Amino acid sequence: MIISKPEKVEPIIIDDGKIEKRILIGSKDGAKNFVMRLFKLKPGANTPYHTHDWEHEIFVLKGKIQVVSKDNKTDVTAGTFIFVKPNEEHQFVNVGNEDAEFICVIPYIEGNE
Repeated sequence: MIISKPEKVEPIIIDDGKIEKRILIGSKDGAKNFVMRLFKLKPGANTPYHTHDWEHEIFVLKGKIQVVSKDNKTDVTAGTFIFVKPNEEHQFVNVGNEDAEFICVIPYIEGNE
């Protein structure tokens, strides 16, 4: 069993520090089925608009995030959960004035952590 806190996990810095990604639980921990990641987006930061073959489950912890899909833009806040289907186009944009944070759980596939 592993019990820890996010601040003990070294962040992966993306987009000149606008985004931080922490792999909270992954293959390095012996997880063979899922990867749990924590993302922090600075105000105005966004993930790329993209798609991939796997689903993910998102839980918003902090801030205001705009969820962008092919047909919609929806603003969500802390306590909201999101299911992104495989091959669904999506993007997350911090539209608030403070850092936004969300947990993202994906299936483990070699190379997708």
